[in-house]
Amino acid sequence: MNSSDRLFSVIILAADRDRNDPVARSAAVSCKALTPVAGRAMVLRVLDALAAARETGVRILAGPARESVEQDAELCNLINTGMVQWHSPHATPSTSAFSVLQSLPDDVPVLVTTADHALLTAEMVDYFCKAARNSGCDVLAGVARHDLVAEAFPESRRTVTRLKDGGYCGCNLFAFLTPQARLAADFWRKVEKERKKPLRIVKVMGWLAVLRYLLGQLTLNQALSGLSRRMKLQVGVVQMPFAEAAVDVDKVDDWILVESLLAGRNQKAPL
Repeated sequence: MNSSDRLFSVIILAADRDRNDPVARSAAVSCKALTPVAGRAMVLRVLDALAAARETGVRILAGPARESVEQDAELCNLINTGMVQWHSPHATPSTSAFSVLQSLPDDVPVLVTTADHALLTAEMVDYFCKAARNSGCDVLAGVARHDLVAEAFPESRRTVTRLKDGGYCGCNLFAFLTPQARLAADFWRKVEKERKKPLRIVKVMGWLAVLRYLLGQLTLNQALSGLSRRMKLQVGVVQMPFAEAAVDVDKVDDWILVESLLAGRNQKAPL
């Protein structure tokens, strides 16, 4: 069985970036991943979606801290019984992902997502993984067109990358398909380390691409080609047709939005 036939191992980034996370504080929980959404911790919702997906196999949590894990009986049981693996988190999401990636066999395709992706469904996961398998790329990210997201959630403010051929929102879905793809996690570490120093990020990403972006002349294909050359990998995206794939819980307003959306889902569910 080669890597194109194997199930994706999944890394779920579940540690807080900041100790005083506003969502965790508002929910009165020890970490954001345990924030209840429609009565269930976000991280459990993500694990449910991954378990139901056909394309995924091993589920690996990077974080939260062990003391937080022990505060949720169901999560603790999943880990203690081996149904979910747990790794202690590192200082940043990129270093956590990089560390877990190094522990996995080279021939296993890897999906990376986040514990605050509370609206994630098995359908979204399978769509992304199948498209990634057929892409011919080493590493891919899930994106959704901003007009799709804005139409579905006109009052929600999402981070948008505005390119010449349209705006795109990230979906917190990343695929590492080849042994060479693991290099992308190291590149991610370098960019994240300099995220508060714009001039250094420019140096990492390349001046020409940044100049084109600032002038409104950078297309998605140009951006991907530039990244591919820079990283010496084939970099691609999967355009997701699900507006909800671009919604994660970064802010308290996001938590309120997700609560309302899941309440609507539950009302539509057959009895």
